[in-house]
Amino acid sequence: MDMKVIPIQLEKPAKSAAWYQTPAGEPRGFIKPHALDELWFHTGTACNLACPFCLEGSKPGDTRLQLLRLADAKPFIDEALTLRVKQFSFTGGEPFIAKDMVKILDYALQFRPCHVLTNATEPLIKRLNQLAPLLRHQNKLHFRVSLDHFEASKHDIGRGAGMFDLALKGLRALHEMGFSVSVANQMLTDSTPEETAQQFKAVFKNAGLPEDLHRVEFPDFHPPGLDVATPQISANCMVTYQTEDSRRAYMCAFSKMVIKQKGKMRVYACTLVDDDADYGLADTLTESMQQAVSMKHHRCYSCFKYGASCSEM
Repeated sequence: MDMKVIPIQLEKPAKSAAWYQTPAGEPRGFIKPHALDELWFHTGTACNLACPFCLEGSKPGDTRLQLLRLADAKPFIDEALTLRVKQFSFTGGEPFIAKDMVKILDYALQFRPCHVLTNATEPLIKRLNQLAPLLRHQNKLHFRVSLDHFEASKHDIGRGAGMFDLALKGLRALHEMGFSVSVANQMLTDSTPEETAQQFKAVFKNAGLPEDLHRVEFPDFHPPGLDVATPQISANCMVTYQTEDSRRAYMCAFSKMVIKQKGKMRVYACTLVDDDADYGLADTLTESMQQAVSMKHHRCYSCFKYGASCSEM
């Protein structure tokens, strides 16, 4: 007897009430995506360091987000190309803990420029010889290296003794090989912006790097899973204090991030919200682009107040 197969429609995970409304009952502010200019991949929360302030909670052996493999990344790279993506970017953890990282970059660079966030210490330094052949690609590979402070002792408080010098060693090696590089740090509370800029210039000069090396500053995003008190962003806030142009500049308006968790790939709204399942938008990039993004995460306020962005596009 013939059996008729009836496909099962899986329901999308329901969003929490907070996705739609503030605690005061006001309609929540949202961002509507307009393009997929940049696709981020989370390479996994495993890291060689265990910084207490890490916004991903990364540490050696951590598996909250699993290590990315080429077979995981390739379908999303291919789909992103159909959506006219302009750049592929990678964050962690430490991306060079992922054994397929160089293979992933080699594949992605065939199509678009790539951008990698790294601590530039042992995992990267051990693979410099593997990175050298990537310079043959017409598309450029850029590295952004984390330096928490211009003073070695203050950088090393969170990252471990000797990590400041090791990060500069990795940064200098990448620069000398011909890769494009930049630096990221948190906004410093013990230094004025002018002093911070001058001190970093001195660090770069002493390390044999260009004094005007591009540097990106971030507010404190706090470790994942914390309930951080910030002002609530309502729909009224998004039209009163933001313009159409400023709303289009939010990362969730022009980028997405893909993560691997419990063996499954999932598209999240941006690089800062993977600790909240509400922001898991879809299984495909195409579907994720149809989803408006709620401003409920406490890190959304950093975008709202400071114009914070992980992107360098």
